[in-house]
Amino acid sequence: MYQYSFEKLVVWQKAREFVGFIYKETSLFPIEERYGLTNQIRQAAISVVANIAEGSSRISRKDQAYFTQIAFSSLIEVLSHFYIAYDLNYLSEEVLDEIKYKVNDISNLLNALRNSQTKQ
Repeated sequence: MYQYSFEKLVVWQKAREFVGFIYKETSLFPIEERYGLTNQIRQAAISVVANIAEGSSRISRKDQAYFTQIAFSSLIEVLSHFYIAYDLNYLSEEVLDEIKYKVNDISNLLNALRNSQTKQ
């Protein structure tokens, strides 16, 4: 079966797995956060995956790098939201550390992808 270029990217694969992790962790948040913090975090996590995919469909390297940068920004947004969740006692320090580890891994891959897209 045909594979689109984004499906072959390790960073997209890891970001996709990250979305599943995010959904699992945010499902433990209080029900009153369903349309607040939970929704914000999930949308930002999905944005990472979506922007990697969308950028891969662009012809110019400049456009590709732009979408990779947006994906990176959304990833950092996820991390920031999880700090708030931690401050509100919605998750443990261990979970926050795991999230930081995953964000670091994906951000390194995004930076490498962006660097390859901006090379002349």
